[in-house]
Amino acid sequence: MDTVCSKLDLTILSFQSKFNHKPCHTYRIHSTKLGICQKWKLKSINSTSSKSVMMMKKKSTEDKTDTSLLESVLKNFVGFAATTTAVFTLCCNSPVLSESLTVAFPVSRASEVNTVQRTLVETWGLIRETFVDPTFNHQDWDSMLQQTMVEMFPLRSADAAYNKISGMLATLGDPFTRIISPKEYQSFRIGSDGNLQGVGLFINTEPSSGHLMVMSCIEGSPADRAGIREGDQIIEIDGEGLDGLDGEAAAQKLRGHVGTTVTVKLHSGELSKNDSSFREVTLPREFIKISPLSSSVILHKTTDGHLAKTGYVKLAAFSQTAAADMENAIQEMEGQGVQSYILDLRNNPGGLVTAGLDVAQIWLDGDETLVNTIDREGNMLPINMVDGHALTRDPLVVLVNEGSASASEILAGALHDNGRATLVGHKTFGKGKIQSVTELHDGSALFITVAKYISPALHDIDQVGINPDVQCTTDMLASPKDPLLKKKSTSSLEADSCIMVAEHELELQESKGSAS
Repeated sequence: MDTVCSKLDLTILSFQSKFNHKPCHTYRIHSTKLGICQKWKLKSINSTSSKSVMMMKKKSTEDKTDTSLLESVLKNFVGFAATTTAVFTLCCNSPVLSESLTVAFPVSRASEVNTVQRTLVETWGLIRETFVDPTFNHQDWDSMLQQTMVEMFPLRSADAAYNKISGMLATLGDPFTRIISPKEYQSFRIGSDGNLQGVGLFINTEPSSGHLMVMSCIEGSPADRAGIREGDQIIEIDGEGLDGLDGEAAAQKLRGHVGTTVTVKLHSGELSKNDSSFREVTLPREFIKISPLSSSVILHKTTDGHLAKTGYVKLAAFSQTAAADMENAIQEMEGQGVQSYILDLRNNPGGLVTAGLDVAQIWLDGDETLVNTIDREGNMLPINMVDGHALTRDPLVVLVNEGSASASEILAGALHDNGRATLVGHKTFGKGKIQSVTELHDGSALFITVAKYISPALHDIDQVGINPDVQCTTDMLASPKDPLLKKKSTSSLEADSCIMVAEHELELQESKGSAS
């Protein structure tokens, strides 16, 4: 079960690292056979003999041997027989499937390309065993290895070789299955730990236009100090256009070592050719402490004239500290006599879904289903809490919008479908991809879509999203006139129309609770 738990990633449930294996979270997975639980180990055996035999063996429980791929590869490597040959043996540690693959091919004369050749085989093997589509986008995945081997052999730079791997992955037709460099992966791990070096921007791709938009800025960060705001469109980074880049790729360009700078070209409002509102800002990169959670107590008057306290919690991203931070915030507000809660997931693009599942347990009791996964064989696997104990049972409203994606949607679906919360806002983004992240031998990382997820009530999320119970438009209204409600930390919240709708829904929940 430990292997299953560590490999089943929900964009991103956890990530494998040769340096740091994270402990499993306690969730019950109803499965005895998971193709995605397999872990691969690589060992290389170099041979300089011109008679090196190129072979691919597949040994399974049926002890079958498949040499068709290597026979084809041999034909394409005629003339390379005198070169060094690398032999890689990949061993699967699955408790269900005992399998090994041995792949041999000519080693590039460029040492850095040779390193990427090994990464190619490692990548190909992981995709072969775990990718959500067993047809590999209706193509022969074994022959794809052969083709990429041939294309990579004459290259002279690691960057060019990595591009070949990226090209191979692109044929799968899934933009979320990708490889990132060792440097990019280190940035990813730092960000997931709650710290990064960058400018303090959360960005995402706007679904309808494909534009890269600013979702939010971390308070006090270089981006915040420069006046960059939610809704600004990012046009260029360091003079380079962003066509074809997703939010994560653009975010990697913004990150970098403390003391360096990055220049960002922005546009606010509707884009037009003659618009003079384009602007460029040069931002220093700094250590950014990601505090994904902010909270405050909102004072408001109920319909019967009583003064009520509502705990407001905004979660901007799912880092490893998100659940602990939320638990502390809830306990503090419970001590202040809060009677209801608003959880704001608007413009939260996701992150570590283990954090999302942990947050769900703060609000839910028992052995509730948090999310269902569907693997490459079409098997549905519920992920349940184990003996959950909610910190509070006070009424709860969750705010969502088109920027709420991935882990945000899992959390919103878990709270809604288990009858714990009312959803208010706009339909969510609709990213229902389950991904594993595996650190490869060279420090790069492979993101693989291994399954999809659906909500506890079996609502499909991928490319569909979650519709809220109550729609609202985030308009900023006039500040409250009652001096009791004029509090610096909450005045902007009181002017948010969706907050007002949420407060009304909380009153309805409280009245129903009183009636029952």
